[in-house]
Amino acid sequence: MGRKSGVEVPLPEIILKSNDFVQQEYSNRKTGVVFHLSFYSTLVDDKVVQRDILPYLLERHFEFIDDVTAIVPMTGIEILDKPDKLEEKVLRGYLLLTVGTDPGKFALFETKEANTRAIAPPEVEFSVLGPKEAFVESLVLNTNLIRKRLPIKELVTEEVTIGSLTKTKVSIFHIEGLTNPENVKIISDRIKAIDFDAIIDSSYIVQLISDNRYSPFPQLLDTERPDRVAAILAEGKVAVLVDGSPHALIGPTTLGEFFSSFDDYFLNWILASFFRLIRFFSIAFSVLVTPLYVAVLTFHYELIPKDLLTTLVSSRRVIPFPPILEAVILELTIELLREAGARLPTKVGQTIGIVGGIVIGTASVDAGLTSNVLLIFVALAALASFTTPVYKMGNTIRLLRFPFLLFASLWGLLGIAFCLCILLTHLIRLTSMNKPFLQPFYPPRMVDHKDVLIRFPFSAERTRPLFLHTLNPFRFSSKKMKKLKEMRDIDE
Repeated sequence: MGRKSGVEVPLPEIILKSNDFVQQEYSNRKTGVVFHLSFYSTLVDDKVVQRDILPYLLERHFEFIDDVTAIVPMTGIEILDKPDKLEEKVLRGYLLLTVGTDPGKFALFETKEANTRAIAPPEVEFSVLGPKEAFVESLVLNTNLIRKRLPIKELVTEEVTIGSLTKTKVSIFHIEGLTNPENVKIISDRIKAIDFDAIIDSSYIVQLISDNRYSPFPQLLDTERPDRVAAILAEGKVAVLVDGSPHALIGPTTLGEFFSSFDDYFLNWILASFFRLIRFFSIAFSVLVTPLYVAVLTFHYELIPKDLLTTLVSSRRVIPFPPILEAVILELTIELLREAGARLPTKVGQTIGIVGGIVIGTASVDAGLTSNVLLIFVALAALASFTTPVYKMGNTIRLLRFPFLLFASLWGLLGIAFCLCILLTHLIRLTSMNKPFLQPFYPPRMVDHKDVLIRFPFSAERTRPLFLHTLNPFRFSSKKMKKLKEMRDIDE
């Protein structure tokens, strides 16, 4: 036990060494009872102490610690008769009250969180339509954002504490009676089994519980949008929120979900399907266009149309490097500009990205280091990779270009086909929480194709995804939807 100002404190001595730990002695003005308040000033809102707790303890009549719940008009007051949990509670931001007449009991006050960032619009998954709220670093606020969108008693949360040093709180969300208990158990058991000293962000958990830790593909979907989490919970999936992280994790997930923006559901299904197809085409173009350029110029000149051949030959006439080296130099330059723009302050980063790209591209062509045709292809490939709605998947797409470039330089189109076979084999073998990552393409499930490449209208999405094996597979009554259709037909 530690001692400060001659007062016995039921906390370890090391806590009293911190400058932000406060312990103050007071006496009740009516009974003369001496009491002490102990708390971390950086974790407790001082306004709450001065306004909602201290005036009542000083002015109201009380003699024992059990009287506190009657005189202090606050919720979340906890009375303990053992000091076992005091250390953990105080470190979590609780205020500790000890009374001289009742040395064997302790009162803990749950105060409001101090220094919490206000709810702001999403920055990574910016929404043109729909809600403009994003998760913050507070687990309490994030839970509120989900619960106000799903005000049902079936929404169940399980809290787990992990991290031997950080003691990070993790909440696992699912809808009871809808979500498959097996999916909940898999994620819950893996999180509980984590033995790591510091869990700072939800990204740590993704790397620790993923099925294949050596895959560049993210196997849990992360999002900063509470509306997306609410919609996916309604599908029968599981969501994980981490205290201190503004991103939620969703699983099990599939490859197609990483290329669908949540804004697709706020648009007409025809427009949404068009934009989604553009997105898938952009990803394929981003990965393959530069390797195809290298393969054709190295091995397959006969594939180039005669009208284009003259342009290519003239653009490469003074280039001293082979196509593979030229492509790698430009790809690394683009990645260098992207990384520099991301790490610099916002205004400077935008300037570096735009001006740097123009200056370096123009200078490299004028100096005869790269051809203008390849410069156009690389710029378009970089632009296409940015259409990926999920940031982590965008990084994976940019990485995939380099092995394709290597195989293209070795064996041309055959090398690209071989690398594509390796990629498909890896995706077929990959799983997300023991569920196929490539579904509904493999294993083929035609029922689940209604929301992958093309988003069908809501009236056609009657069933939840089949691979989730939800306890209630139907989203709405077909009879009521048929009645709505008849009402529309009559109005017309």
